[in-house]
Amino acid sequence: MKLQPRQQLLEIWEAAARASSQGKEWRWGGRHGSNSISDAEQLLCFMYPASELPEFRLDTPDATSDDVLEALASIGDSVEIPKRLLTLIDAYLTTYSDKDGRPLFGGDSYFLPNEPGEEVTSEQRALDVVDSYSMSVTLMLGTLGFLKVFRRSVTRQDIRAKISDLEARSNVRLSAAMVGLLRSYTINVFEPGSPQGQALLRTANQAKVHDRRVHDDLQKSLEEVRAGLRDLTIGSGSQVDLDNPNLLFECGWAWGVVKNAPEVITDLKVGDQPKGVAPEVPYLYFTANALVGVVDLWSERTRVLGLLDDDQQQLANALQRRWDITQNYWRTVATFGKDRWPLEDIPWRTTDGKESDYYSLGVTAMVVQYLVRTRAGDVDLGRVAGVLEELARSARITRRPVENDLSAVALHHPGVKVTLLGSDELGPQLIWQVADFAITLLKRTIWVATITQSNRTRERLHTLADQIWAHIQQRRFTHQQVKGLWDNPAGAFDDVDDEQNQVSWYFTERIVEFLVTMALTSREPPLRSQQLVDVAGELLAEAEHLLNREQVIRPVRARRGAGSSITTIASRLDRARKIMGERPASATALINQALLELDQLAAARENASEAM
Repeated sequence: MKLQPRQQLLEIWEAAARASSQGKEWRWGGRHGSNSISDAEQLLCFMYPASELPEFRLDTPDATSDDVLEALASIGDSVEIPKRLLTLIDAYLTTYSDKDGRPLFGGDSYFLPNEPGEEVTSEQRALDVVDSYSMSVTLMLGTLGFLKVFRRSVTRQDIRAKISDLEARSNVRLSAAMVGLLRSYTINVFEPGSPQGQALLRTANQAKVHDRRVHDDLQKSLEEVRAGLRDLTIGSGSQVDLDNPNLLFECGWAWGVVKNAPEVITDLKVGDQPKGVAPEVPYLYFTANALVGVVDLWSERTRVLGLLDDDQQQLANALQRRWDITQNYWRTVATFGKDRWPLEDIPWRTTDGKESDYYSLGVTAMVVQYLVRTRAGDVDLGRVAGVLEELARSARITRRPVENDLSAVALHHPGVKVTLLGSDELGPQLIWQVADFAITLLKRTIWVATITQSNRTRERLHTLADQIWAHIQQRRFTHQQVKGLWDNPAGAFDDVDDEQNQVSWYFTERIVEFLVTMALTSREPPLRSQQLVDVAGELLAEAEHLLNREQVIRPVRARRGAGSSITTIASRLDRARKIMGERPASATALINQALLELDQLAAARENASEAM
């Protein structure tokens, strides 16, 4: 691939620092103004790489890399940068807490009215939204890890006291975000003959058999999911009756706290738990985002640093249970049947009858998460690769946009419109605009490419990833102040008239997430081919046999002269044996070099014998 994650991240850091910092002043907000999500996304552009990649760490001043310091020079030096981050974290936690210290998760300026000209009410702006919960989980875990390590480098008591205060407040926000996610989870149960039931059965019935047969087979496939949902005890979704085997259902996250959601009983300090207005209907977009966000709660870094206490771990366990169940549900529906998968029937149709390529991408995300976790076979991964390629063509990423192809362009700008049902109880009907199709598609493509064993599938996906990245690069700003950041769709689509000039932290943060994932992936050992391991083993056996023969038949005096050569060959073969299991191609290269040198020794001996 043509990507260089480290260089790209440094360029983004430099651009983000330039766009955010003006002397000692910090400019919050971007294209959509300042809110609990946008400001978290802006902070995560810095915090996420610093948390996940040792080369980008900012919590140990003496260990900060020179290129990192150069990129963040507009913020400060190795000592000033972490202190500046303390100030920014403090400002964020203060802004998004009420006077009693209760965390606020309102969507604010990200909420848009369905009808132009209508005004979003203050009560609506304050409504909690799942995206804010998910972003806060990631940001607060990154913050807690940063504070925990930075404390070791600090001797001044006033700074240590500030760190302790920020730790306490970050834990409150993290706990409140987990509680909010538990109260936003929902299970939607419906009759097979209802419009929702018919839509689900039509999606599942790719073989065009009788509805009753599809219903029975689907219910059987979902028995494990149904049993898991019955065991839910805390949060919303735990009161739904799933005992009737004739009823169909779907599960996932609503857009906010579900109406009449019970409070989560916990000893943690989370403040008052707000009432919700969201109906008991899962949304694909918010479900996919929640699944990506909550996984940080049981990551290796969270465990190693001990970022969760016992009460928080209980909430994390409840969320992980929902994570497993939800992935299993959507994977089962998306890959149901023996013929064509419902996932391959693009675009995906939701149970409320709406269709969009973006919904196909959302379901693909959940299927890919499952396949990554289970190390799926290459046949399934090849089918997913075909879906990703089709989505890229349909969205005019890998295919030239045609004039006035407004439906394809609308996926990117202004984005897919998600209606937030129930929000009209407090004012006009609200919508949520989703415009991250390209970068989300790129992330899913890389996920699949990292686990496939098939060279052909991997090459297909790497080619696709390069094409998507080239498209995303076209949407990067080129003018000063926001140069190097995103998102300007007019750079890639002639039909987009309004040239953007303000940064979208929403899009830029997702670019950062992707590049961090790429950097982490490059640390993993390469995928090995068992066939190549077997070939390397055969070559090694021959090489070691030839080496042993050379050591036996070569006279001791002659061997002393060629000792360095024999020793080098033996070292190469020892190294090849050590790495053969993880890096068979590298082992093969070492063995081939040893075989060539052994053959040269043999040829020299034969020539000397003939000369005599």
